Amino acid sequence: MTSFEEAETEETVTCLHLTFYHPGQDEKMMFRCLNFCKREQVRADDTAKFGRDSSVCRYSLMDTRVSRIQFSLQFYRKLHTSEYGFEIKNLSKKTKLTVNQTELGYLNKIDLPWKCIICFGDYQILAEIQEGEAVDYFETHLRLAEAPILQEKCLPRLPSLQPIPESGIPPSFLLSQGKSPTEIDENDL
Repeated sequence: MTSFEEAETEETVTCLHLTFYHPGQDEKMMFRCLNFCKREQVRADDTAKFGRDSSVCRYSLMDTRVSRIQFSLQFYRKLHTSEYGFEIKNLSKKTKLTVNQTELGYLNKIDLPWKCIICFGDYQILAEIQEGEAVDYFETHLRLAEAPILQEKCLPRLPSLQPIPESGIPPSFLLSQGKSPTEIDENDL
C-alpha cells in the first residue's frame, strides 16, 4: 500500500463568511482588530463572541457605542442529522440585534440562516455559511465591504398608493410636465 492509500480521508470544514460594513469605517477604524487576511479556526465547543471587550470577545470592534459583548455565535450539530448550524444570541442589554427582519432583544437567540444580514446600530454584517463535515472545529473568514450591504435597491418596493386615473397617466407625470390634471366627463372621450 502507498502512503496515499493509507492517508486519512480529508474532511471539509464548515466556514462562516462574515462581511462587515459601517458608514464610518474609514475614519473611525473600528475594524482594525479584526483579521481580514486569512481564515481562522474556532474550536467547535467555543462560543465566538463579538463586542468591544477584547479580553472576552474573540472579535473586537473598537467603538464605544458597541456593547462590551454584543452577540455570540455558537456552532452546533442539528438533532438527528449530520448537518451543522450556528445559533446567534444577542448579549447586549441596550441594543437590539436584527437577523434579516427578526429582531432579537437581550438574551434572545435564533438559528442563523445560511445567508442573512445581521444589523445593530450602524453595523451591517453579511453572514454566509459554507457547509462542511468536520466536527472538532469550524472556520471564520472575515471581509470588509466597500459599500453598504443593505441598500435601498435590495429592499422590496411597496406598490404606489397613489390612484392612477383611467387614462393610465399618473398625476405625478402630468405635474412634472407642467400640466395640471383636469376632470373629463366620460362622454367627452
